[in-house]
Amino acid sequence: MSTRAFLARFRLRGRAAPAAIAVLAVGLLLAWQAGAQEATITPNYKDADIRQVIEAVGEVTGKNFVLDPRVKAQVTMLSSSPMTPEAFYETFLSILQVYGFVAVTSGDVIKILPDANARQMPDEAGGGTPDLRRDDIVTQVIEIRNVAAAQLVPILRPLIPQYGHLAAHPASNMLIISDRAANVERMIRIIRRIDQAGDEDFDVVRLEHASAAEIVRVLTSLNQGARTEAGTAAPTVVADDRTNSVLIGGEKARRLRIRALITHLDTPLEDGGDTRVRYLRYADAEELATKLQTQYQKTAAAPGNPNETGDIMIWADIPTNALVITAPPKTMRSMEQVIDKLDIRRLQVLLETIIVEVSAEKAADLGVTWAVGDADLENAIGVTQFDGVTGVTGLGGAILNDSTNVALNNGISLGLGRLSNSGLSFVAIIEALEADTNTNIMGTPILTTLDNEEAEIRVGQEVPFVTGSFTNTGTSGSSINPFQTVEREQVGLTLKITPQINEGNAVRLNIEQELSSVSESTQAVDLITNNRNINTAVIVEDGGTLVIGGLIREDQREKEQRVPLLGSIPLLGALFRSTSTQTVKVNLMFFIRPTILRDNVQTAFETNQKYNYIRDLQQGQENSAQLLPELAPRRTEPEPAIIDLRLPPATEPADTPED
Repeated sequence: MSTRAFLARFRLRGRAAPAAIAVLAVGLLLAWQAGAQEATITPNYKDADIRQVIEAVGEVTGKNFVLDPRVKAQVTMLSSSPMTPEAFYETFLSILQVYGFVAVTSGDVIKILPDANARQMPDEAGGGTPDLRRDDIVTQVIEIRNVAAAQLVPILRPLIPQYGHLAAHPASNMLIISDRAANVERMIRIIRRIDQAGDEDFDVVRLEHASAAEIVRVLTSLNQGARTEAGTAAPTVVADDRTNSVLIGGEKARRLRIRALITHLDTPLEDGGDTRVRYLRYADAEELATKLQTQYQKTAAAPGNPNETGDIMIWADIPTNALVITAPPKTMRSMEQVIDKLDIRRLQVLLETIIVEVSAEKAADLGVTWAVGDADLENAIGVTQFDGVTGVTGLGGAILNDSTNVALNNGISLGLGRLSNSGLSFVAIIEALEADTNTNIMGTPILTTLDNEEAEIRVGQEVPFVTGSFTNTGTSGSSINPFQTVEREQVGLTLKITPQINEGNAVRLNIEQELSSVSESTQAVDLITNNRNINTAVIVEDGGTLVIGGLIREDQREKEQRVPLLGSIPLLGALFRSTSTQTVKVNLMFFIRPTILRDNVQTAFETNQKYNYIRDLQQGQENSAQLLPELAPRRTEPEPAIIDLRLPPATEPADTPED
């Protein structure tokens, strides 16, 4: 192509304004250098239409372009040194980037598009193509080895232009980047510097004098409320009681700092003493001192014991509930670990027992007695007499003597007869009785006790029973000083329960329950007592209700008395017999419901519920002068944590900040 033809390609058509004319400031030269194999050009544009620039690039490089209708811009480019066609094309790609366009290669055609659509077009993937240019759009998949790919997205997002794309694939821990080749290479270099293995590791520090649990407690208290540097994790400190060691996890600098502090703390006592005072919060010092003294004296006296030998003395200070311990260091550490596990706040159990007894008794009596005799029934010719029916002869004598003390049985008594001083006398009495008795007894004894502690409640009376009577007789034969011997027995409710909280929400209960009462029967020579005993062991879920025993009984008694032969006569035989029917039904059931009180909130709730129930009953009475006072609001101070030894211990304490 001639120089004149090349220059014609850069002439703007239809534009007369000098400021809008694209000129070749120094002249657009196309010269063949002597002996050179490649032509050089020096392009200069001022407010040139980008479409004409693209046309000129196609003429110089021989590339084919397809333009998006949105590709419109006025381009200015100044150069002072010659460049090859390949360098001119690289400069052209930079022009597209400045004006918000991108060149996407598709086979033998190059598409010129707005850069907002570049990531949706097929491009070179991988960045390993030899002829890849810095301004080409590429998509790179980068594998992350040491950090989480999702954590890098917010860090790298500001470095990606709006038309680019950055995303993480957590399943494969990879990053996907779509951008110009130059920026993708820069992102890869940044990622490789970030994707480095940290220096976090674990150190094990064996203690010689101090207790590992005590050292961890001190370090945790020291670091509470401290701040850590942004982006760094707080060190982890865990005690291994079995080897009396402290495990430290975290960055190397922080591990070294904690190791130095532990070394300073793991020193023998300055005064060389082996006596310590340990204050107990929940356990009984006197009881625990006896058990520890027995245990460690036997351990020290055992043959082949590898522990330190020395005098071991433990005694309890009752006013302060403290233990004063004298022992060698290793024995002291072992003893303190035992005390830590025993001196804990135990759970409590609220036990509600429900006793329900429903009984019904029905009785029906019908009897006829009569007598026939001479005057005033002094000599009876014929007479009938049955158990439980009023005697006719005694009744007749009382009537003749005008006695008001006439003994009649319960129910209705109808009499018929003739009593005279001469002649024939006769009397007939008909007695009928029907009784219907219903009894409903319900008791709800309530107990609250510690886990594995026996609780007992007794509610009842002491009832006197006559066991004997004596009378001293004087010399003159007169009776003097009569007296009786009386024995008193407890009658009422006795309940003994020992709860044991199992893993989860189940509670094992050892139950001994006795319910006794005085019977209303008057047929015995003395008082009759009813006894109901239960001795069992059950497992109940927290808040559940279980039937622990009961009795369903039905007694029916029928009694008939009659005169032989005469009592069997139909209809007329009713005058010669007495019938009695009695039916007794008893339904007795015992239920129990345990509730585990895990914290002071639940304890206060159950207490307030029972307290307010009694107070409401008092308010409903007319005379409520002794009304219970209102409960004071519960304090909001935090309570000590309850350690549940049935649950597996935590593997490590929660992270705490560091200074």
